Amino acid sequence: MSVISATALLHRLEEATEKHIQTAITEFQNMNDGELLAPAPDGGWSIAQCLDHLNGYGHLYYPLIEKGLESNQDKGDEYKATWLGNYFTKMLDPDTGKRKMKTFKKHVPARDLDAHNVVAEFIRQEEYFLQLIRKARGRNLNKISIPTSIASFIRMNLGDTFRFLVAHNERHIRQAARARGVVFN
Repeated sequence: MSVISATALLHRLEEATEKHIQTAITEFQNMNDGELLAPAPDGGWSIAQCLDHLNGYGHLYYPLIEKGLESNQDKGDEYKATWLGNYFTKMLDPDTGKRKMKTFKKHVPARDLDAHNVVAEFIRQEEYFLQLIRKARGRNLNKISIPTSIASFIRMNLGDTFRFLVAHNERHIRQAARARGVVFN
């Protein structure tokens, strides 16, 4: 990816996040516990487990993004993806990262969850994430550095972090939809 407009990138990420919120509201919010907790037909995670997994990453990354936005006020509208950001995003994007991935042990969701609280927390977190994306408008996405969950010394710029998180969310929203028997494009 060459240099692109940060405004255009943030707009795309905002649209994707709004779609994730709408999917959670229209598809998952009013389901009963049995539906939310039922394992996927292929034996994979339930809908609640998919969303709980994403909630764990939200708890980790969203405060770091908030802190990064507060600590660096540099302005700018050019975004340049890094090789690391491209690698992680491509690996997690459900359209480009086709192979199955092993989840880090600390991010494997429990089977016995309070399903409705998980869905509500996911919606709350995604609304917060949307605010963070909007707060990043006009900021230099290349100058704000966010530590990764792999190791705090491995860092990505804010634009890469946003791209990676949206791709990760899309991957597991689709997984949750498949667990329900719905296929999203």
